[in-house]
Amino acid sequence: MLILTWLRGLLARRTARLAAAAAGIALAVALPAAMGAFLTSAKATMTARSVQRVPVDWQVEQQPGQTVSVPMPGTSRQVSFARIDGFEARQGEQTLTTGAGQVLGLPANYAAAFPGEMRLLTGNANGPLLAQQTAANLHAQPGANVTVRRPGLPDAPVTITGVVELPAADSLFQRVGAPPGAQPQAPPDNVLLLPEADWHRLFDGIPRDRVRTQFHVRIDHRLPPDPAAAYTAVAGQARNLEERMAGSGLVGDNLGAALDAARADALYSQVLFLFLGAPAVVLAALLAGLVTRAGAQRRAAEQALLRTRGASQAALVRLALAETALVSVAGVLTGLGLAALAGRALFGSASVSWWAAVLGLLVAGGTVLLPALRAGTVAAARRPVGGSRRLPLWLRYGLDVWLLAGSAVIFWITSQNGYQLVLVPEGLPQLSVDYWAFAGPALLWAGAGLLIWRLTRTMPITWAVRPLAGGLAGTVSAMLTRQRAPLARAATLAALAVAFAVSTSVFDTTYRQQAQVDAELTNGADVTVSQTTATPQQLAAVPGVARVEPLQHRFAYVGSDLQDLYGIRPATTRLQDAYVLGGTAREILDRLSRQPDALLVSQETVNDFQLRLGDQVRLRGEDGTTVPFHYAGIITEFPTAPRDSFLVANASYLARHLPAATTYLITTDGAPPHQVAAAVRNRLGPTAKVTDVETTRQVVGSSLTAVDLSGLTAIELGYALALAALATGLLLALGFAERRRTYALATVLGAAPRQLGSFVWAEVGLVGVAAAVLGALCGWALSRMLVAVLSGVFDPPPDALAVPWAYLGVLAILGAAALLAAGVATVRAARRPPLTVLRDL
Repeated sequence: MLILTWLRGLLARRTARLAAAAAGIALAVALPAAMGAFLTSAKATMTARSVQRVPVDWQVEQQPGQTVSVPMPGTSRQVSFARIDGFEARQGEQTLTTGAGQVLGLPANYAAAFPGEMRLLTGNANGPLLAQQTAANLHAQPGANVTVRRPGLPDAPVTITGVVELPAADSLFQRVGAPPGAQPQAPPDNVLLLPEADWHRLFDGIPRDRVRTQFHVRIDHRLPPDPAAAYTAVAGQARNLEERMAGSGLVGDNLGAALDAARADALYSQVLFLFLGAPAVVLAALLAGLVTRAGAQRRAAEQALLRTRGASQAALVRLALAETALVSVAGVLTGLGLAALAGRALFGSASVSWWAAVLGLLVAGGTVLLPALRAGTVAAARRPVGGSRRLPLWLRYGLDVWLLAGSAVIFWITSQNGYQLVLVPEGLPQLSVDYWAFAGPALLWAGAGLLIWRLTRTMPITWAVRPLAGGLAGTVSAMLTRQRAPLARAATLAALAVAFAVSTSVFDTTYRQQAQVDAELTNGADVTVSQTTATPQQLAAVPGVARVEPLQHRFAYVGSDLQDLYGIRPATTRLQDAYVLGGTAREILDRLSRQPDALLVSQETVNDFQLRLGDQVRLRGEDGTTVPFHYAGIITEFPTAPRDSFLVANASYLARHLPAATTYLITTDGAPPHQVAAAVRNRLGPTAKVTDVETTRQVVGSSLTAVDLSGLTAIELGYALALAALATGLLLALGFAERRRTYALATVLGAAPRQLGSFVWAEVGLVGVAAAVLGALCGWALSRMLVAVLSGVFDPPPDALAVPWAYLGVLAILGAAALLAAGVATVRAARRPPLTVLRDL
């Protein structure tokens, strides 16, 4: 009966305090529950995307002199390969020839079984098919006659029925069982696809060392949703098949390789959760704790009154447990409900992580139950009003300074060592995270919070409130000085909430920006056109094209190392400063303009060949031509270039010595790149290779960046706004409510409404300025460190942080509105008749 009476009294008289505590617990539950739903959804999507991107799950290659007699799992088709000496075609009076190539024999239903392996560009697929590059080399269209130069046999003519693109050529022509360093640097340019019967008719008699046989396999895709578990399952099946083949065949596990990359991305998603989610949960728990602390004196007085009326310690414990249960259940259910709504809206699923409910109960126990139990002790009832004036121990010994120094040292050490956040131990199927890298941001966050507390607690209040209080500055300062501790707590939490919002929004915006930059680097531009004889003027006339930049591309040897060689126009080429070393991008490009034979090389080439600035570098073309260059700078990234070694030179100098094919980089006028690419493709025909950045991002982006990060961003940023508003407005409102007695007494002593307003608005101003200035500085520092620590996510690293000004504007408006609402409500409450207020208290 006592418990029910106590709860009814709390609901009737302390509704705001209970609701505020439940709101803090709800925030502590909602974010991890929603982000847990994101992780579950993201991992399942990563696995599904990895499976979809792989056209052939396994390539089982029959070993020379062996016969594979083990039945293949799932769907399988036999594919035959033949290495030939070249192709030849006649166009009018001109005879066009190519170098060595590959001829594949495909069963009739191969395209239906593996639809992602080839895409028909023109003609029909019921006959001999030329790869797009080969068709361009031979100027061949459907109906053309092509001669195949067979090793050891007479040349054989075939009539082409279609031209196809081979999107997965790298994996299709891989050397199964060979280590990564022994794989071909590029797939063959010259490829002919024949029906199985035609292939056997033409190539059964060629030398056996020119022939190999593979079984292309699609296994059962009912895999675990987690990429790591799916990888383990697929890799185990592949090893089981190799064991049963007993050396007669090797498995090229394309699906396992894709899932291997996805499991690294899944671990990155967990890293993001830890980095971006954990501080928010801590802030929500602190908010709930400060809400409970705001009524600590009144709670102690109420429970002391119960003790004088005969309540035992056990009864007080039961009351504390009942209050905690009420607040925790309300907060947990509200948090889970918000997470379910967010999951339904953003991920299409209302499933949430129920372990977040356990977290909510722990937060309730620490922020509601423990203070309630302490308030029931005799020591709490005798506690002097205003608390101890002695500085906290951590403040006297400078813990904040030590934490910040430790953060700087750890960050410097990890940055200098060039660590990788996600580690892949050699020969092991597990991934691990270098959690030592977390220490820097964690110490920075804790140290910054304590430093903000120090600054707000020790600031010269009289000077700070004079603009708002005017002649009452001394009186207002005396009151606020007595309230330094609660004022510092409110300002610190508000500043940390602002810092969380700033750092999270800047990181998310930078992440999206760099994901787009990565795709543009791979594709080259919004739209990239190669294998064409079109002119820049023809491309510029296509609707949606704003700018066309030609780029020469060929291959050249540095010593025995074959590398991509690009020729550019330095005056019109645009590069970011992060793409070069030893100067700005403009300074490096100016060297190419001033020195025609200047050459930019990758860092790997500089290290491998021990180059120094100004050294002569003699490049050998594929035709044997040797061209002298001079090493003029290091370039780390370049549009369309590979990630390891490549060369960049002046296009005019290169064209005089090494003829190269021209690629065109197209910038759109705002039109969607895929629409402009379709228009260019229609204008140039099927032989031109046209790619757009939107498609490229889906292909080359990690499965994490391709998944619904927009949903994660919406959760984080919405949560940050709610947390900032509650931290700024709610804590002030509760603090003002606890000081109603002070305002009532001031009114009795003759204080005018304007003077009471000075007390309120001075406190609002102090909290608002501290939250805005200190929170922004802390958020900027955290953003810089987060981006630096998560450098493995950014490839290449950003030139500068991307600042979401619109979001920060909304944050400022919402925070200011919360402060104004708390101030206005308090001023109105202070105008109530003082005797009524004192009687209620």
